[in-house]
Amino acid sequence: MREVIKSKISIGAVLLSLAVLVVNTAVHGAIFIFFRNTALNPLITAVLAVLWGVLGVYFLYYTLNWAAEKYPDHLRGKILPYIFIGPAAILLGWLLIIPALRTFYLSFFNASSDRFIGFGNYAAIFSDRLLGVALRNNLLWVFIGTLACVSLGLLIAILADRSSYERIAKAIIFMPMAISFVAAGVIWKFIYYYQPGDEQIGLLNAIVMFFGGEPQAWTSMLQPWNNLFLIVILIWMQTGFAMVIFSAAIKGVPDDILEAARVDGAGEIRIFGRIIIPYISATILTVTTTIIVFTLKIFDVVMVMTGGQYDTEVVATQFYRQFFMYRNFGYGSTLAIVLLIAIIPVIIINLRQFRRQGGW
Repeated sequence: MREVIKSKISIGAVLLSLAVLVVNTAVHGAIFIFFRNTALNPLITAVLAVLWGVLGVYFLYYTLNWAAEKYPDHLRGKILPYIFIGPAAILLGWLLIIPALRTFYLSFFNASSDRFIGFGNYAAIFSDRLLGVALRNNLLWVFIGTLACVSLGLLIAILADRSSYERIAKAIIFMPMAISFVAAGVIWKFIYYYQPGDEQIGLLNAIVMFFGGEPQAWTSMLQPWNNLFLIVILIWMQTGFAMVIFSAAIKGVPDDILEAARVDGAGEIRIFGRIIIPYISATILTVTTTIIVFTLKIFDVVMVMTGGQYDTEVVATQFYRQFFMYRNFGYGSTLAIVLLIAIIPVIIINLRQFRRQGGW
């Protein structure tokens, strides 16, 4: 008898859950159609959309949680986690997974996406000179940019940790993280600015001329080493990020271990190499893989500084040109998939490290 009652309760709870989902879908669908078909003042539309977002999320979770409370205790604990992560997972699938699958599908078609050509686009990218230049430049960004950011961030974190001006130094070095890559590109475009003649408004050329040197077009000459002047911008921005993460990890090294090493006669360099580095190795790996992802998908700085000219093209700028400027949807989609394939191994490494640290 008790099992029959439990079964009826479960069936009722399932029906109630379905009803809640239907009501939420109907309500939010009606609001979406209203916004799409009604020509309101843009300011009013923005305010109403924000209210819908806040109140809508609250209503969604409240009703789903209310429906979950109707289940027996042994089922409620299993259902509640999915209720809270379910909407986010669905949204991520809609905004990330579905577009990625559609891009992968388009990569097998021609420029206008009306004729299937199989792996033709994938064969073409390996014979494209511009893509070869873009891949070479991406490797420069990955190796030089990542190595410099991680090394400088770790060095500054160690030195700042022993300084009485730690807060001021960290604030100054972290400050570039507060601006976007586009804004950073504009700032450094004025620093590298070059014009023919003796009058230079670019900071770097003004300094060079002050010491008797000749002004240079830093971002257009000395190819491919002009890429290094662009990588400096990444280093300027991401060193602060690496420094903050490393500083927090270094402060987590137990003081008694450091004091014991000093008592045993170990110098600071040996302590750094034998104790601190192994202790924060997981943090170093996480910061390194994070910056590698940044460098693989670098776009803003190159687009603002050179527009991809003078052999500074990277995969992301090549994708932008093919897809949005030349309207070659098949080739552009193939470049996007190549970039995605390059990033996936780095993300997997990050997730494995996160799991080892007990992230899930």
